[in-house]
Amino acid sequence: MHPIATANAIPALDNPRVFRQARRMETPPILPTTADAPKPRRKGRGKFIIIASIIVVVLAVAMFVALRKKEPAISVQTEKVSRHTITETVIANGKIYPVLQVHISAEVSGEIIELAVKEGQFVHKGDFLLKINPKTPLAMFNQAKASLESSRASVTTATANLEKADADFDRNKELFDNKLISGSDFIGFKVARDIARAQLQSATHSVELAQGSVDSAQDSLDKTAIEAPLDGTITKLNSQLGERVLGTVQNAGTEIMTISDLSQMEARVDIGEMDIVLLQAGQKATLEVDSFKDKKFAGIVTAVANSSEGLNASSSASALSSSSSGQSATQFQVRIRLTEGDQFRPGMSVSAEIETRTRTNTLAAPIASVTTRVLKSKNKIGTGKTNSVPTNAIATSNTETNSSRLDKKLDEKKKPVEVVFVVEGNQVKTVPVKIGISDDNFWEITDGLKA
Repeated sequence: MHPIATANAIPALDNPRVFRQARRMETPPILPTTADAPKPRRKGRGKFIIIASIIVVVLAVAMFVALRKKEPAISVQTEKVSRHTITETVIANGKIYPVLQVHISAEVSGEIIELAVKEGQFVHKGDFLLKINPKTPLAMFNQAKASLESSRASVTTATANLEKADADFDRNKELFDNKLISGSDFIGFKVARDIARAQLQSATHSVELAQGSVDSAQDSLDKTAIEAPLDGTITKLNSQLGERVLGTVQNAGTEIMTISDLSQMEARVDIGEMDIVLLQAGQKATLEVDSFKDKKFAGIVTAVANSSEGLNASSSASALSSSSSGQSATQFQVRIRLTEGDQFRPGMSVSAEIETRTRTNTLAAPIASVTTRVLKSKNKIGTGKTNSVPTNAIATSNTETNSSRLDKKLDEKKKPVEVVFVVEGNQVKTVPVKIGISDDNFWEITDGLKA
């Protein structure tokens, strides 16, 4: 009889249901008797003991014979070593944003008295958007302008005083040269001329300062009317007509609206620190957007953050995200330009698969055939027969029994290495290999195997 068949027959005797059925077939029924006829009961009990003893003996013998049998052949799946093109990828999630997006904030404080646009409206560069009440900036402008006029008048007065001081100095210098006046009198005229010159210079500076105040006030007045800085769509409108907004003089200012160029979109995804070193601008990417099922879009990496706070780290996820172990995982933002499609909207969820490295016509082994083991000097792990297994084929899977026998050969003191299971004849052996990149199906084998 084949060993597998024998092994499969043994457990049936251990089944309580089968045992009870055997007992019912071999043991005669025990009939009710009176106290005067105890012998039939003792006779039935004796038969039961004999039958049970026979079953136990048969079971023990069967188990002993089964243990003496050779282990059954182990079924494995195999695949020939061959060459493939392997493309390594990094997968990340994020959100879609416009490449060009401008947040419009108030630069002066006041009430919105005109609002010419609504959310979703397309605008051109230079289009009027809204107007803030110019009352306060206008008052400041008028005050600055009046101060400028006053400073200019001071310059006129200072100029006249200097001209008079120069004339007095020239006339009295001639008198001093002819010794018609004393030296102290002449010095007084000289000092008066110097003072007049200083006053003119001060008045001139005052005019310059006043002109600066006028320009600043004019700028504030101009900023009460806001125009579109680019062609785009109003993707967000935070303020309404009659609402009071704060300027950017002493704070960030009220963000009134957002204008986005929806003709150019990009995905901003977060990459872990282990994979960020593999990414660079120009790499190809395939993107899937949750809103468009069963459809893929092409993209190109345009920017890779140099730090976890670079680019716009809070766009799709926090730079530090909590993991299941309670530790923090550092994330780096990567931007991917979408090269097709204009139907996207800001904020859509996206998954990106970025191609990092490609190996063409490289020796490869299936993912399932590569594992790590601590090897001893002998690496044969089985002698079971295989069904027409080609020489040097890789075993891609085996049974749990095979794995258990392999585990007995592990030497825990040695460092684990990557290995593949290779079929040679009717034996499966482990072969240490060096691996490179991988995709969803294959590992690149850089050393240890030949095609």
